[in-house]
Amino acid sequence: MRNATREELLELGTPIAYPPHRALLQQGDESRHVLLITSGVVKVVASAESGYDMLLAVRIAGDLVGEMAAFEDRPRSGTVVACSDVTARIIQMRALEAFLTRHPDAMRAILHMLCARLRWANRRRVDFQAYDSLTRLARVLAELSQAYAQPVPDGDGRRCDLGVTLTQKELASLAGLKLNTAEKSLAALTAQGLVERSYRTITICDVPKLLEFAKVVADNPY
Repeated sequence: MRNATREELLELGTPIAYPPHRALLQQGDESRHVLLITSGVVKVVASAESGYDMLLAVRIAGDLVGEMAAFEDRPRSGTVVACSDVTARIIQMRALEAFLTRHPDAMRAILHMLCARLRWANRRRVDFQAYDSLTRLARVLAELSQAYAQPVPDGDGRRCDLGVTLTQKELASLAGLKLNTAEKSLAALTAQGLVERSYRTITICDVPKLLEFAKVVADNPY
């Protein structure tokens, strides 16, 4: 996206701020706006009728959320929750459509974003059949680290913090694992020196080794 287009996008809509744990969008809601995240981290969660909550995705500054319901004119399929202090811009669908009509480069950027998200979902489906539980969890951690990780000072570029705060239940959801299986797999990765754990925080000890173990190519999946 051209710089001038990006600057105009950042002026669209109305700025808004959310505290941690606040819902930005609610599953089932029929509103027709999108949110452009300008700072912070959010989680996208879907709730089944049984009451089970599944983490679908993590989004950060620069990401658009709520676009599926807005483009399809259907109720929202998930709830978006702030993981930290979050700022965003509320953009009504009519304004977004007019903007995309004026700027084909922005339309291409959104199509690229949607394709990347579909690739992520397709990889999770393939992983479910192609890899054991340990490798599946390692692949999720590897791809999250590529997208969101923050280098650790004096880590020689190999060590990094995951960059998002996730519970073991949420990691299990992303990898398509039962909670106890995810806990055992995370313990195994820790024992192999690939990750370190503290309360709701995961540090990747050696990113290249984790990518090799997980059979993930060294490029950003997003």
